[in-house]
Amino acid sequence: MDSLEQAKCQKMADDIADIVPLTPMIYKAFCQIPRTHFVPVSIYAFKLDAHPIARNQWISSPLTVAKMTLALEAENCDNILEIGCGSGYQAAILSKLAHRVFSVERIETLANDAKSKMRQLGFNNVNIRHDDGNVGWKSYAPYDRIILSCACDEIPKRLIDQLKDGGILVAPIKNSHKQSITKFIKKGSNLEQITLDECEFVPLLEGRE
Repeated sequence: MDSLEQAKCQKMADDIADIVPLTPMIYKAFCQIPRTHFVPVSIYAFKLDAHPIARNQWISSPLTVAKMTLALEAENCDNILEIGCGSGYQAAILSKLAHRVFSVERIETLANDAKSKMRQLGFNNVNIRHDDGNVGWKSYAPYDRIILSCACDEIPKRLIDQLKDGGILVAPIKNSHKQSITKFIKKGSNLEQITLDECEFVPLLEGRE
C-alpha cells in the first residue's frame, strides 16, 4: 500500500472512530487494509457509505463493518467463520484480528475475486469457499466466532451447531421492515441475544450461483 492510500485509510479510520469507539487493534486493521482493492470505483473507497459491487451485491459501509467487528469481539481469536464474503473486505479486516478466517460465498465469481485479492495482498490466513452459506463450513468447526454479512430472519441451526460454547455470533436480523445488528452468545443449548444498531444488508439466500 502506497503512502497516499495509507493516509486515506488512516483518515477513514479516524472518521469511523469519531462515531464509534474503536479498539487500538481494530483501528490499526482499518489503517492496514487497502480499501481501494475492494471498492470498484476508487474515488468512493473512503466514504462511510455502502457501495455496489458485482452481481448486484454491495460492500458495506466501513462504519457498519466497524460496528459488526466490535460486536464480534474477535481480537486474538483462533478461528472465525464468515457467511457472505462479498468483496472480501470484512474478511480482510478480521484477518488482522484472528489467527484464521474462513469465509463462505454463494456467488462463484465473487468468491474467486476475493481469493485473488487475498493472494495479491498476502493474507494467507484467509480461506474462502464457494458454497451455500446456510450450511457453514463444518470441516473447521467449532468456531470461536461467526459473522453473517447478510441478513436473515433467524440463524440457521447448522451455523449455531458450528459455534463453540461460549462463542459469539453476530448477524443482521430482520424484524418487521428493518434490520438490526444482533449479537448472540452461545450458552449450552441457549443463545443470549443482544440487539444493537440498525443496518442494511443483502439477504442470506440458499444455494449457489
